[in-house]
Amino acid sequence: MLNEIVVEAEKRTDRGKNASRRMRRAGKIPAVLYGGSGGFEVLAVDPKSVEAILHSESGENTLFSLKLSPGGVLPGRVMVKEHQVDPITERVTHADFMRIAMDKAIRVQVAIHPVGVARGVKLQGGIVDHPLREVEVECLPADIPERIDVDITELDLGKSLRVSDLKAPQGVKILTDPNMAFISVVAPTVEKEPVAAVEGAAVVEAPTEPEVIKKGKAETAEEGEGAEAKEAKGEKKAGDKGGKTEKK
Repeated sequence: MLNEIVVEAEKRTDRGKNASRRMRRAGKIPAVLYGGSGGFEVLAVDPKSVEAILHSESGENTLFSLKLSPGGVLPGRVMVKEHQVDPITERVTHADFMRIAMDKAIRVQVAIHPVGVARGVKLQGGIVDHPLREVEVECLPADIPERIDVDITELDLGKSLRVSDLKAPQGVKILTDPNMAFISVVAPTVEKEPVAAVEGAAVVEAPTEPEVIKKGKAETAEEGEGAEAKEAKGEKKAGDKGGKTEKK
């Protein structure tokens, strides 16, 4: 997979945030080049050329040549190792380029591309769940596939395909766990509607704590005082009656 793409870049000596702002106002973005037997280069590139690579089929796995000014076309190939994007404009604001040795195997992420309509979707009312969209592979740079296709037409409702079901191109070794499921056909989720309150239904209130402990003690004391008073009155009446009897 050799792409005849050449990205032009200018060497620069000024660094820092202010220099980067001036560069972006001039229509360029800061970039760096490293890796391999070459040194570290600080560059300025056209963001459109980087975005064209990132939006291609092979994306960050695209191999391209880098033409420096001054310096001319560098030997070997280069890849976009990292990039930064403005969260508002979604434009690339910085890029890291890495030199690639064409005779040494590298590890990259490759997209999984489902082909066809699953039987579980077409005939059984299911939906596709595709949680794992990339796998890690190891191969020579020239053998990096743009994607790995997989036929899902025979996939039934409740069934899954695992990484072990993928067929890698010749010279490509898949490193992702072979037991990991990457696509399934599942039943659609039905949200339950909230149960409306029935008009006129009795509302059960939470029981309240009875306030009788202190009140009960007070009432008991009052009752005791009342009993003593009654008893005292009874004794007095008895004494009065007895006194009258003695006078007779």
